[in-house]
Amino acid sequence: MGRRPGLMASRAVERALSQRRAAYADEVRRLLDATFALIERSGELEPRVGDILRQAKLSTQAFYRHFPSKEALLVAVLDEGVGILASYLSHRMDAVASPTAKVREWMAGLLEQALRPSAAAATRPFVSARARLAEALPEEVAESERQLTVLVRDALRAARDGGELPKVDPERDAETLYHQAMGWLQARLLEPGPADRRDAERLIEFALHGLRRGAAAREA
Repeated sequence: MGRRPGLMASRAVERALSQRRAAYADEVRRLLDATFALIERSGELEPRVGDILRQAKLSTQAFYRHFPSKEALLVAVLDEGVGILASYLSHRMDAVASPTAKVREWMAGLLEQALRPSAAAATRPFVSARARLAEALPEEVAESERQLTVLVRDALRAARDGGELPKVDPERDAETLYHQAMGWLQARLLEPGPADRRDAERLIEFALHGLRRGAAAREA
């Protein structure tokens, strides 16, 4: 029967593992930061791996230690960007009281990504490459985007349960609102010139009217 390692030996192993985990976390952070910097500089979601490694000052071995492909790294970058956007949307939604107002703020916050020049510049590369990334890694992209749809789904559920929109279908309507907003975003971001805020407001009113009318239709 083998002997179990003593306390000091166990602590030594844990220290070594902890140091390795910290080193690996630092490598991932540097790869993400380097990719963000290159995307911001070029305005495209197509940095070369060699350029990423030079920017991060890391080796090819370090890259493939964490990511099996460039697409996997780009999805990780997308996921981090989506997390930042989700935090922004959540902050907007927290500033209003009623569930229906939260739905409005969620949609307005998404559309704002095409209305403000700085946000549009940061969002455009991800929107233009989203379809390709989803084709390569569909589950990962879908899981990342659930950070956004869960926010409006919960608001719709509260609107239904509170009687504001008693007949909405939170799951299906959240997906519909997301695709409406992302379709508008993609169209506006790929066009020359700034997006029109009045068009964004019309889309929001159209979506809210649809939710109310859909609720009435289901009730009938």
